[in-house]
Amino acid sequence: MRFLIIGGDAAGMSAASRAKRRNPKMEVTVLEQTSDVSYSACGMPYNLADPERVMDELIVRSANVFIEKQGIDLRIGHRAERIDRGNKSVLGKRVDGKTFELPYDRLLIATGASPKRLGIPGEDIPGVMFLKLLEDGRRIKSYILENKVKKAIIIGMGYIALEVCEALSRLGIEVDMVKPRPIFLPWMNQELSSVVKDEVEKNGINLHMGLQIKGIERNQDKLRVYCDDTVFDTEMVLIAVGITPNSQIAEDAGLELGPQKAIAVDRQLKTSDPEIFSAGDCADAFHVVSGKKVWNPLALRANRAGWAVADNVLGSKVELEGVAGTAVFKVFDLQIARTGLNPREAKESGFDPVEIVIKSRSRAHAHPGSTTIHVSMTGDKSTGRLLGAQMVGSEGVAHRINAVAVALHAKMSVEDFYQCDLAYAPPFGPVWDPLLTAANQLRKRL
Repeated sequence: MRFLIIGGDAAGMSAASRAKRRNPKMEVTVLEQTSDVSYSACGMPYNLADPERVMDELIVRSANVFIEKQGIDLRIGHRAERIDRGNKSVLGKRVDGKTFELPYDRLLIATGASPKRLGIPGEDIPGVMFLKLLEDGRRIKSYILENKVKKAIIIGMGYIALEVCEALSRLGIEVDMVKPRPIFLPWMNQELSSVVKDEVEKNGINLHMGLQIKGIERNQDKLRVYCDDTVFDTEMVLIAVGITPNSQIAEDAGLELGPQKAIAVDRQLKTSDPEIFSAGDCADAFHVVSGKKVWNPLALRANRAGWAVADNVLGSKVELEGVAGTAVFKVFDLQIARTGLNPREAKESGFDPVEIVIKSRSRAHAHPGSTTIHVSMTGDKSTGRLLGAQMVGSEGVAHRINAVAVALHAKMSVEDFYQCDLAYAPPFGPVWDPLLTAANQLRKRL
């Protein structure tokens, strides 16, 4: 069997490695348009903050290892441009300009996602950056060093934007953040969001919300960002307004698309063509709470889906239940985490949501170093089901949110979760864990 994979990052290389490990005789070919495979993209903002580290430290496994030790036919510098479903082949172009056509018996589309563009003048001028690929990280790091950047504008205020604002601040760079929408973190409970906003501003980051970005110009070694009636002079611009799935090749091949034009897949990761699979940031998923299709581009899903594709290609019947949207990120001294549905998402999914917000402590009452943990928890008034949670605090948040994620996968009620036997010791939390306190308050409202 000829197993052809388009894309050599998390989902693609996970699928290739697992397929080759389970069946060493299988012909596994991977097409990757860049020169990098298998790297920790999530580590790039933290790497930027340390001038002593090189970006290539984030490479988990080099192309040569996949080729020489695992026997995978990994072809870097190969861009897939078209899928011919009738002839079961993929056509494309190499980095040297030569074209190619490769046949397949089973195909995996793992093309990932690309940074959203604003569609404004000046997005492509020197000094205007995006951060998605490892080469983007190298480019930003080199630009900061070579140009001795002391002032930067970040357009956007999402996960990546906030992580990078901390990295730049730690390099002594003055940072202004700009976004068109008027609300800081629109998906988060506003009481919790205000805690994050205060932390960012406390660390010297200037936030400007509700400004429409009109264009960017370059004048010698300076950049100018035009926003409504405001003009920002700067030395570097990072555009971080989200990502979009790389699904064009699938759409051109007539495959069905799902939410936000991600490639639609079933629980076995099959597309509308049963001989073509899709996984990673380009594909959609089922949400374990709503049961509806969502686009949730996160690393764990990509790796898990890659494994599942390989198993299914090899004849197993592996189905993935779906995702809960569990995510965590750090900005300065705060950990910010979420899982499941917020009240707006819950209402849109047909639930009758009730939300409570509580403040608790990260350690026992009299234990030194205790800090505040803010928890938002949402349940369904009609059924009592637990729907989601959000947390903000300087410690004890990042792994605590996993308890809620497991409860969502188990479809537990708020009452069931309240009855869970969670660990206690004074250095790690109060007797009544903040999550149990939140569940206790929420169950009274349901």
